[in-house]
Parts: sequence; C-alpha cells; structure tokens
Amino acid sequence: MVFSYLNSSLSTISNNVSKKTQNLLIEILKCGPIPRHLAFIMDGNRRFAKKLSVRTVEGHIRGYHKLEEVLEWCLRLGVNTVTVYAFSIENFKRPKEEVDGLMKLAKEKLDYLCEKCDIINEHQVRIQILGKLDLLPRDVFEAAQRAMKLTAHNTKAVLNLCFPYTSRDEIAASVREVTVKAQQGKISIDEIDQQIIEEHLYTRGCPPLDILVRTSGEVRLSDFMLWQCSKDCQIYFANVLWPQFSIWDLLPIILSYQTEHPNLKRKHLASR
Repeated sequence: MVFSYLNSSLSTISNNVSKKTQNLLIEILKCGPIPRHLAFIMDGNRRFAKKLSVRTVEGHIRGYHKLEEVLEWCLRLGVNTVTVYAFSIENFKRPKEEVDGLMKLAKEKLDYLCEKCDIINEHQVRIQILGKLDLLPRDVFEAAQRAMKLTAHNTKAVLNLCFPYTSRDEIAASVREVTVKAQQGKISIDEIDQQIIEEHLYTRGCPPLDILVRTSGEVRLSDFMLWQCSKDCQIYFANVLWPQFSIWDLLPIILSYQTEHPNLKRKHLASR
C-alpha cells in the first residue's frame, strides 16, 4: 500500500523538498527489494551546455558532479554496484577540442575520486575502469591505473567507469581471451558457451545488471552493456538531461523495480 502511494506521489514532489524528507523516502524504499547493480548512460551533457549557452566542457563538468550525486543516492539506497558510460570509443571522433577537454577532465576527476572524494572513502567504493584503456593518453591511463590501485582494498561497493568503452569491443575482448585460453589448453573448445563468455566480460565478478537508465530522452542503448541488459534487466529512458537528473527521477525507478521484482524472480526461477 505504501509503495502504491509513493508511486503516485513521487513525480509531483519538487526538488525543494528537504533532505530529511529525501532520507525518509529512501528508508521506506529500503524496506523493499533493492537492486544490486544499476547502470547509467549519462546522456545530455552537451545539450545541457548548449541550453545554457556555455562551453561544451562545462556541460561535462556538471555531468561529473551529477555522477557524484547519483552515486551517493545509490549507495544510500543500498545499491552496491554502479556502472556508468563515461566515454565511448566512438567519442574519439568528436572535435579535438572537446576530446582533449574530456581527457583533461577525466584525469582531474580520477585523481580526485581516489584521493579526496568523501563518498568513495566513506562507503569504501572500489573504482574499476572498464574498456580499451590503451586508447587513452598516457597521463589519463596512469590516472586510471592509480585510481584502481588506490581503491583496490575497498570491498563494500563498486563504481565501474566504462571509459573508453563499447559493448561490441567488450564482447570481442571476451572472445579473444577465451580463444587464447583454449589455444593454451586451459579451456576445452567444447566448454565454450555463453557462461564462459560472460565470465570473461569486463564486468565479471559484478552482480547481474538489474536496471539500466538512459537520460536525455533518447531511446537507444548506444552500444552499452548489450550482453548484460539482455536478461532480467529493466530499462528506463528518462526524459531529462543528465546534469538535471534528480533523486525524484531515481526513486520512482527503484519503486518500479520493486513492483516488478516478484515477476522477475518467478521468471528467473522458471528459466533455471
């Protein structure tokens, strides 16, 4: 009954609602099943910058600050794995000025995340950089390695930054790794199946993906986690630019997951 009430009322609550009310709603939702793994396609930074008539990189800076906020909301809810699409391999085709600005921002924020970010330290979050890291400039590559090394001891939660990434590259990398093991005699060719491929994806060791959210109103997956979202995953397309994504956009998504959870559980048991 309380969940039904929340579902009808959350969309009408303004962003001026006090932190105390936010905390109360989070605690209520925590009484129901909480997804273990959420993923976000953080789309809309450039359009946000254009909307404000500022440089594109300013939109990306606002997008980074939003990532910190969303990560904190997820951790407060009890979600222990968050994966975000930070930079596509295809984004290297964008104007050089924008790519250089993104790389500079990535280095600065990676250093900040692992050394000074209260959220990472307080919640003991391990940072994983997933993707084709050899495409990164040397200084950004080193910052990525440093972030992973400095947070490797954290065991309570995981933040996966897909950077630079595409799902096709991830699947291809998995197949290559399995092929090498087969050639070395570590895996029999007859053993190669979907589970083996999945065990060699970048997200290996993470819980199955429960929810995938894309902001900006675009209704497409843009080559992100195609394997992971193909089974028992709820997909939401939020009609809001990423820097404007609020907790009032997130909470109804969690509530919808809780409403559908019994059906997903039955479906999972039936497929076993």
